[in-house]
Amino acid sequence: MTDQTRPLTALALVCTLTPSPGESSSQLMARQLLDELATHDVTGTAVRLVDYDIKPGVSADEGSGDEWPKIREQVLASDILVVVTPTWMGHLSSVAQRALERLDAELSETDDNGRPLVEGKVAVVGVVGNEDGAHGIIADLFQGLNDVGFSIPSQGSTYWNGEAMQTVDYKDLDETPEAVASQNATVAHNAAHLARVLRSQPFGAA
Repeated sequence: MTDQTRPLTALALVCTLTPSPGESSSQLMARQLLDELATHDVTGTAVRLVDYDIKPGVSADEGSGDEWPKIREQVLASDILVVVTPTWMGHLSSVAQRALERLDAELSETDDNGRPLVEGKVAVVGVVGNEDGAHGIIADLFQGLNDVGFSIPSQGSTYWNGEAMQTVDYKDLDETPEAVASQNATVAHNAAHLARVLRSQPFGAA
């Protein structure tokens, strides 16, 4: 099987603060996005980052006990990266921020042509929360992911905001709102399309 015929793969980094097996709205949205990607022949898996000991730092490996390197291996092996975070105090979760900080190492992890190893890969974002901040979070994540080399597709984000200062979470809804379900499908469609374009026309190809 050549790289051109290999099925596309996706990795979802779930940035909830809730360890497994606790219920998580971010996990639910990540699963929904992976299910939508599956309709475009993209296989995927989700990793709940809080379940791992991810050391602070900005290198690919922060030494003894650091579990980021094995997650990084999955990032590099995937065609599409999905990052889903809750909103806390109007911002992305500390877990999502830690992931961005660790991905910063990709600026110096380059191929023989000096390009980041994640160049040619696609990244999309999901946000959940019952407070404002989704647009700002998406902008921050898009900027960071694009800086280190990921390509962002058109309409590459989805989010759900519940009623302000209330306690209903995304996972508590009886069904996914139609607008969110529709946007999840759009994100998956555009991500899969861009990933296939980038694979068929890799950077630097004549």
